[in-house]
Amino acid sequence: MTKIEHLNITVPDIDEAITFIQIVAPDFKVRKDKTPTGSYRWAHIGNDDYYFALQEPHIGAAPKSQRKTYQNYGVNHIALIVEDISAIETKLVNSGYKRSIDTPVEKYRQRLYFFDKAGFEWELVEYSSEVPSEKYLYE
Repeated sequence: MTKIEHLNITVPDIDEAITFIQIVAPDFKVRKDKTPTGSYRWAHIGNDDYYFALQEPHIGAAPKSQRKTYQNYGVNHIALIVEDISAIETKLVNSGYKRSIDTPVEKYRQRLYFFDKAGFEWELVEYSSEVPSEKYLYE
């Protein structure tokens, strides 16, 4: 079976990205955070199996304005399977993160969409079934 091992994202503020990820994935820890001499900062945050590779824009880069989800080419959202979605939602709201779209009520999963402060949209999913035909709503 193919699995995603990591996702590399250029972010405007690594500390902010780490703060957001630690709310939605509390088992993720900073595995490495480094700024090599004469280079840009990068960090890996994850667990023993999976991680996000975060990096600042390369030195001398002139980042364009913030991308627009579903309008610019690139990743539209990042989805994570989470535990205790209600507690995560409370922490995100209390930390000032902005909600994205509303989702329909479904029998076997709950979903939330939030934007981090860099403008990346995150989908958070909690499943109450392991049966594939029950987990996904394709209507």
